[in-house]
Amino acid sequence: MADYDPRYLAGILFFNARDFFEAHEVWEDLWADSHDDQRRFYQGLIQAAVALFHFSGGNLRGALKLYRTSQEYMRPCGSPFLGLDAAGFWKQMDRCFEPLLRTTDPDREVRPDPAEIPVLTLDPPPASWPDPEAFLPDEE
Repeated sequence: MADYDPRYLAGILFFNARDFFEAHEVWEDLWADSHDDQRRFYQGLIQAAVALFHFSGGNLRGALKLYRTSQEYMRPCGSPFLGLDAAGFWKQMDRCFEPLLRTTDPDREVRPDPAEIPVLTLDPPPASWPDPEAFLPDEE
């Protein structure tokens, strides 16, 4: 079994629960402590989560911008990276964002198809998953 940072795993749990804002919050803390390819990889995940957050909320311009930059951050890391099939993840993202990518003027009412929202899986899987709530920043 791989030894993953529990913040990485907590963010994955939030992401897969479609709580993209909370995934981004948890991963930002991890990103701040990271360097080199790991830092780029986490930045890409953060921006992918925020892209999905914006797409779900109707901010299509912001969603597309972050979709593109997140891909650029993750590309140099290769696939797999930290147990994630990044290439497979980007195929899922491409399918999810296809309604925005196929036209220069997408319907402003379009939202992600729930069946096409990406799911993050790790290989190898972790020995255990943390309680994601334990990694949220304290509210002020």
